[in-house]
Amino acid sequence: METNTPDKDRQDRIRFVTYIIPKFADEYKMDRQEAYFYLKKYGGIDFIFRHWWALHTDNPFWAVRDIHEVCYQNGGLR
Repeated sequence: METNTPDKDRQDRIRFVTYIIPKFADEYKMDRQEAYFYLKKYGGIDFIFRHWWALHTDNPFWAVRDIHEVCYQNGGLR
C-alpha cells in the first residue's frame, strides 16, 4: 500500500490546482491567467488550497460551482 508522503501530497495538490483552474476558466469564459487572478482576488485560490482534498473527489462540475460560490460570496460577480 502506498503511503502519502509530504512530497506526494504536495504533488497531488499542485496537480489538482493546475487541473481545476483551467476548468474554472473554461466554465466562466476566461483565459487561465484571468481566472487565476479572479480566484486570487475573491478567495477561490485560498478555498482550493484549503479544501483541495474534498474538491478533488467531487465531480469537476460541482467543484467549479463550489469555488464560484466562494468567490461570489466574496464579491466576485462572474
